Amino acid sequence: MMKPYGLTVRGIIKNDSGEILIVKRHPKSRTDPEMWELPGGKVEKGEFFADALIREIKEETNLDVDVGDFAEAIQNDYSHKRTVQIMMYLTDVEGEVKISDEHTDWMWASLEKIKTLEISTSLKKVLEKKNWVL
Repeated sequence: MMKPYGLTVRGIIKNDSGEILIVKRHPKSRTDPEMWELPGGKVEKGEFFADALIREIKEETNLDVDVGDFAEAIQNDYSHKRTVQIMMYLTDVEGEVKISDEHTDWMWASLEKIKTLEISTSLKKVLEKKNWVL
């Protein structure tokens, strides 16, 4: 039996120093527990992916954002599902970061710092695909 597909969106938010906002997954997360990832989440049935990304960023980080340019797309195959993940650059970021219960920590990190962390499968795939440049 084929595993179902899901669509996930992730946002690339950079600060004035060029660092990227990453969040740490909860230890009880079904996929990639306690690993660092880009904020974002699932697109609900009938929802436009840009609207889902704005909603997920608000839920996970408390930030208000606009969706900018396309960054990358990858596929992940987990034991219980397959996902297509779209990564988008985010612009016009406003607010203070306050993470949701889905994550346990957050940080602004350079790509050099990110290379030293335990990162999610999807973040690793996208960085390898982009030759570690975002």
